[in-house]
Amino acid sequence: MGDDILDRSSELIYTGEMSWIYQPYGRNQQRVFFLFDHQMVLCKKDLIRRDILYYKGRIDMDKYEVVDIEDGRDDDFNVSMKNAFKLHNKETEEMHLFFAKKLEEKLRWLRAFREERKMVKEDEKIGFEISENQKRQAAMTVKKVSKQKGVSYSKSVPPAYPPPQDPLNQGQYMVTDGISQSQVFEFTEPRRSQAPFWQNFSRLTPFKK
Repeated sequence: MGDDILDRSSELIYTGEMSWIYQPYGRNQQRVFFLFDHQMVLCKKDLIRRDILYYKGRIDMDKYEVVDIEDGRDDDFNVSMKNAFKLHNKETEEMHLFFAKKLEEKLRWLRAFREERKMVKEDEKIGFEISENQKRQAAMTVKKVSKQKGVSYSKSVPPAYPPPQDPLNQGQYMVTDGISQSQVFEFTEPRRSQAPFWQNFSRLTPFKK
C-alpha cells in the first residue's frame, strides 16, 4: 500500500475519472484519480458495485512533469489521441498517458496540475509541514466519526467521491488519514493557518485494497 497520504500530502486538489495507459504495459484502463499535493492516487471501480473503489497505486508528482499534447497519433504509445496529456518522469523517462472524455475536463486537469505545483512551492517557502500531533488528531477523527456512523474498517461501504469540478473554483478537499487506513474525507475551504487541524468533516469515502 505504501506510506500514508499524510506523510507527504495535506489537500485533495482535484478528482475525476479518465482513461489511462502506462508504459511499458500499454493497455488502456479506466481509473478514478485523486490529485493531492505531491502525489496522485489511482483507484479502480468495482466491476459490480461501481460505487466502490479499490486502491491501485500512486504517482509521485514531484518526479513528473505534465505534457500537453495535441489530438492525433502518438508515437510513444502508438495510439490515436483526443483530449489527452502525459505525465513524464524526469528521472526514468517513463510516461503515463491520460484521456479525458471532453476537452473541458482535460483543461480542468491541466489547471489542477498547475495548482498542485503552485501549492507545493508555496508550502516550501513558508515551511509548511504536517506535525505528528496533527496526524494523531486526524487518526482519532477517523475512528470517532466511523464509530458514530457505524462504519467498520472491515466492512465495504460505498464511497461518495466528489464529481469533477473546476480546481480554481471548487472548495478544497482534504484527507485525514493515510490510504492504508482506507479513508478519504471532504472538508470545506481549508487554510494553512487554521487550527485545530482539518475541521468541518462532512463526508466519508472508504476504499478497499
